Amino acid sequence: MNIIIFGPNGSGKGTQGAIIQKKFNIPHIETGVIFRKNIAEGTELGKKAKVYIDKGELVPDEITIPMILNRLKEPDCANGWLLDGFPRNLAQAEALYEALAKENIPLDYVIEIQLDRQIAKNRIMGRRLCVNDNNHPNNIYIDAIKPAEKDGKFVCRICGGELSTRADDQDEAAIDKRHDIYYDTEKGTMAAINFFKERVNVITVDGSPGVNEVSEEILKKLG
Repeated sequence: MNIIIFGPNGSGKGTQGAIIQKKFNIPHIETGVIFRKNIAEGTELGKKAKVYIDKGELVPDEITIPMILNRLKEPDCANGWLLDGFPRNLAQAEALYEALAKENIPLDYVIEIQLDRQIAKNRIMGRRLCVNDNNHPNNIYIDAIKPAEKDGKFVCRICGGELSTRADDQDEAAIDKRHDIYYDTEKGTMAAINFFKERVNVITVDGSPGVNEVSEEILKKLG
């Protein structure tokens, strides 16, 4: 089963990807990991990508897509894969779709986790990290994992530990910039999703309920 998953920052896409990976025993492929691996191994594509990354520029699609295709041809992808983080815009979607077709690599499903933009932003800015364990989920905007209160301040809902925030989670300008790309229906990620809707089986789920409810809906639709 070959799948591409989409969802705005704050939608829980990474969490759902991990659940799908475990359920179907397929690799969860993230483009950032592909870049780092190629650069670390000194592949020709990795060397080319590093030139752009070192300048703080986006790696061109003619480098990125061959990297992705090489990864999808590796033995652990024989029974399927879950691609996360690409494509990010309409042009990339068109190029990837064409490249997959040329290589006779089927795309079985596209998963779209829908979430209101303001809710997505709140979820990012509401994340709180427990000083004792980063895996203790706390978010001031999600009732199911809302931190406890003690002496007038929030503490970890699981262990009562102190909470902190990540600087990038509080950077509104950076969040808005990422969301501007994602929610753009003309050239951005939403345009890419709409492109796939005309060509493959797109599973759309509401990302506003809890993790379990969303995963149940996805897995039910994947059958």
